[in-house]
Amino acid sequence: MFGNNKNQEKVASVEAASNSSNHIGKGTIIRGDVETSGNIRIEGTLEGNIDCKSKVVMGASSKVDGNLMAQIAEVEGHVTGKVEVSDVLVLKPTAVIDGDIITNKMVVESGAVFNGSCKMSNSNEGIGGQAKSGGLFSKSKKEEAVKTA
Repeated sequence: MFGNNKNQEKVASVEAASNSSNHIGKGTIIRGDVETSGNIRIEGTLEGNIDCKSKVVMGASSKVDGNLMAQIAEVEGHVTGKVEVSDVLVLKPTAVIDGDIITNKMVVESGAVFNGSCKMSNSNEGIGGQAKSGGLFSKSKKEEAVKTA
């Protein structure tokens, strides 16, 4: 009963952190790693890694020279490094990714560019390590697609 207040305060602070919103404005340059539980929008330049437990949105003017890890990411800018997204990665027409991609789901709009390999998995087990075999296109489905084409 007496320790319950402290636990409620910790839960409230964790919830507040996960609901927070961060913004790196156009013309801003940050050198160093960024770690956040909340959403982050990047319009400027980050020379370092991003570890986001929520959503990353990169505007057209954004540039990240480092690895990007997030639950959800929407990219319009340029990333030089590994992109690891546990849920959905959306590459907008102006997006450029120079590095490997690991994600569960990906939307690539016409005009987006990525130079590297892409590993996809239907579950979180593939993220952060080896992607499970039989993702969206297992070998047999690839062969079926070739046979029917």
